Amino acid sequence: MLSAAEATTSEEDWGTGVTYFEGETDGVQDLLSGTATIKPGLEIHPPHRHHEEEFLMVLEGTGEWTIGERSFAASAGDMLYAGSWDLHGIRNTGDEPLRFVFWKWHSKGVPVPQDPAG
Repeated sequence: MLSAAEATTSEEDWGTGVTYFEGETDGVQDLLSGTATIKPGLEIHPPHRHHEEEFLMVLEGTGEWTIGERSFAASAGDMLYAGSWDLHGIRNTGDEPLRFVFWKWHSKGVPVPQDPAG
């Protein structure tokens, strides 16, 4: 059980980040899970890449996903999967805060994929 009362909250220029779990489980390493609330017109950072797999799901608000070279609308209930080294991101394009939940991890026993960009 990971309660909101025990989560770590950080206030940033772009909005609020809440970390529920960061660490290792029986099957995964480098796990990071939490929520982020992005202010209108902002993004946490430009689209980025990393070796961990990641799911992101919009809980409230509207925005724009980036996956690879494509961009498309994001709204409450939508979920994005980014595989290892996939370029991905989310930006708040609405007038209200955009809140999403994320899970990012690397499975134990699986070699870290090499960055295809070099």
